Amino acid sequence: MTRTGAGRLLLVDADQQDNQMLRSALTLEGWQTRGADSGHTATATAAEFRPHIVVVNLALPDTDGLGLMHRLHDDRPDLPVMFLTRADHVETRIRVLTAGADDCMTKPLFVPEFVSRVRALLRRTRLAENHTPALTVGDLTLHEQTRRVHRGGCTISLTTTEFDLLRYLMANAGRVLPREQLLERVWQFHLDGTSRMVELYIGRLRRKIDIDGRPLIHTVRGIGYIVEDRGA
Repeated sequence: MTRTGAGRLLLVDADQQDNQMLRSALTLEGWQTRGADSGHTATATAAEFRPHIVVVNLALPDTDGLGLMHRLHDDRPDLPVMFLTRADHVETRIRVLTAGADDCMTKPLFVPEFVSRVRALLRRTRLAENHTPALTVGDLTLHEQTRRVHRGGCTISLTTTEFDLLRYLMANAGRVLPREQLLERVWQFHLDGTSRMVELYIGRLRRKIDIDGRPLIHTVRGIGYIVEDRGA
């Protein structure tokens, strides 16, 4: 049975067999899909197709996958990007996530897990879009409907996962949130081999949120993290 209510996905992979296999699996889930075998083709297709999610092989024939992601984010900073790689190293996944990706999976893929991760990424994006209020902590404001974040009059550009993490922290401002709770509520599945995931994203948020103002994201050693305005 074909599922409904899915979105548009662009799969960028020069491996035609993998490209077709994954697109076929997503089509059965109700997704509209397009394929591209190079960065050049992907850029043009993304501009016309306007995908909800882009899945990119880290190794492309004409460009580095991270370079393609940055070009896509120049046009749409909040576009979710998932990477595929054959390099089965935690360091590779950390490098990709640090660069701004929302997820990373290692080939060969377990197709049901791939489909589940794509579905979870879309669900997180739509949950944020369906909430209209603004969240405020100190001089930091997050607008859920427009997915815009401002602090002190300056706009802060966040990736989809950075936004989801900050939204959950701000929605629970003043409460200490354990690392395990953040993994469950933000990522919504177990992330194997990524024990530094929360710490990595907290560090990225701090560099964007706290760089020009007093810290709002605090560590409670041995427990987790809390967002609150502690004054001067």
